[in-house]
Amino acid sequence: MAGEDPHEESIKVCCRFRPENQLEREHGGRISVECPDGGTMVRVISCDMNFQFDRVFRWDANQKEVYDYAAKPIINAVLRGFNGTVFAYGQTASGKTYTMEGPDFEDKTHQGVIPRMVWSIFDGIYHADEHIEFLVKVSIVEIYNERIRDLLDPKRDNLKVHEDKARGVFIGEVTESYVGNEQEIFDAMRAGHYNRSMAVTNMNEHSSRSHLVFMLTVEQKNLHDRSVKVGKLHLVDLAGSEKVAKSGASGERLDEAKNINRSLSALGNVINALTDKKYTHVPYRDSKLTRVLQESLGGNAKTSLIITCSPSNFNEQETVSTLRFGQRAKMIKNVVKVNHERSTEELKLLLEKKEIILNELSAKCSYLEHLLRQNGIPVPENSSSASMGVAGERSQDDMADLLERLEECHAKLRSQTEKISESNRERDEKQAHLRTLQAEREALRNALSDAADERENMRYERDEKAGEVARLTSELQRLKTDHEALTMNAMHPALDDSMVAPDGGTGASSSVGARASNTASRPGDGGTAGARHSMPVPPIASTTGHSGRSIVSPRSNASAPGSGSIPASGNMRAASGSPPPPGRGPCAG
Repeated sequence: MAGEDPHEESIKVCCRFRPENQLEREHGGRISVECPDGGTMVRVISCDMNFQFDRVFRWDANQKEVYDYAAKPIINAVLRGFNGTVFAYGQTASGKTYTMEGPDFEDKTHQGVIPRMVWSIFDGIYHADEHIEFLVKVSIVEIYNERIRDLLDPKRDNLKVHEDKARGVFIGEVTESYVGNEQEIFDAMRAGHYNRSMAVTNMNEHSSRSHLVFMLTVEQKNLHDRSVKVGKLHLVDLAGSEKVAKSGASGERLDEAKNINRSLSALGNVINALTDKKYTHVPYRDSKLTRVLQESLGGNAKTSLIITCSPSNFNEQETVSTLRFGQRAKMIKNVVKVNHERSTEELKLLLEKKEIILNELSAKCSYLEHLLRQNGIPVPENSSSASMGVAGERSQDDMADLLERLEECHAKLRSQTEKISESNRERDEKQAHLRTLQAEREALRNALSDAADERENMRYERDEKAGEVARLTSELQRLKTDHEALTMNAMHPALDDSMVAPDGGTGASSSVGARASNTASRPGDGGTAGARHSMPVPPIASTTGHSGRSIVSPRSNASAPGSGSIPASGNMRAASGSPPPPGRGPCAG
């Protein structure tokens, strides 16, 4: 097939303008570009600049029109075994996600490129020859803050990009879901859309904060000759470049904006390097985005770029920048070819065709030799039919020998393939077991950390309780000491010292025994009135509190004036150096 030979072709670049939004109308925006309906040129009125593209879609163009021209030819090429890429580029809130996904997967009118692709892929499969067997698998990832995250399994974060001769550039350990109908792809797309990073900014209520990469692989096997073709499709919804002054990004949104602009800047550097002959190195490895798109930019892929722009003069500077990006990208040349793996059966058919052609040529040579002899024309040496026949027999023998060797090689290859498959299966099982052990180890590590934290908390509480116990023990000991002192004072009251009378006599000779009486001290009496009880006075309790301690002393010799209280001890004798004044004796009143 002529179309299968490697050949160069340029990237297809289409420009799409969206209608003015409310923010632009509120700022007095007006249409600042001119583009004829169905044309290929855009003119920026204010700076009088013209930009040429493969197709320009005005703000009134519908989704089907954009898909049929920009994306559908790429989808059909993937079904023939080519690699294909469709991606949208533009400033934030310019309509990239609307173009690639649409507002709703189920809305047949406003569906974007990705959901329409699903119908085209399976429509091509349903109309293919019966001897063609198809295998379709889907992967969805996002590039968020320079980390590749699997949207079908969000636990797989920070995936790595690898490259080999057989598979080219690919993402390692990404989830590949095999699908059998359109609905299974839509289910995977919903799961990926749900897990994608989105946020609200001043420019867009549903601003994409990551680059979305939808990867679909179509493998088709010819059951007649066992040949295999593999087409890989990448559909990319890039996050929009943004000015922080307009979007109002701050905090985490600001960090996201920095990473988005950095990766888009790396994409621009790659395009500049591919289109400028002065560059000797293409910096694909400067960003995860450019690494994933390496085959799409200057490699083996049919690529279509849709640049989305605002027609309003409010965003005129960003629109001009996007138009320049698209015009530069149009200069990139890709070398595309069919990813075709020839089987042993197909090689045998090719050998048989060559043999038939060789036999036909041998018969033609024999006929020409016969004509030469009939006309008396000598036949050149080493060109007789006999020699041709011998050569034909030798070629047949060589071909048979070659086929036998080919069969042997095929058997060895099949045996090695089975061994490799078995080794891969064992490796996958061991990796799964290793991941399980790692998860268990992480769980044990977390449990150990929690136990250590709990132990520290218990140790801290234990120290607090020990301090509290020590304090209460000390307080209890002190209270016991005070209680014992009070009890001793109550059980063994001290006798007052004898007082010497003014005339030199002793208090013992001049004292008057107090009579047993319960008479209380009179108010205003400065002396002490004592009364003897027939029973001992019980111990006087002390009251303590956290704010202070109040103790009633048993040694108090007098009650407060006007208190009407009884002296502390009933066995105390009133002693005085002189007789009590008139009216103040123990029996007074």
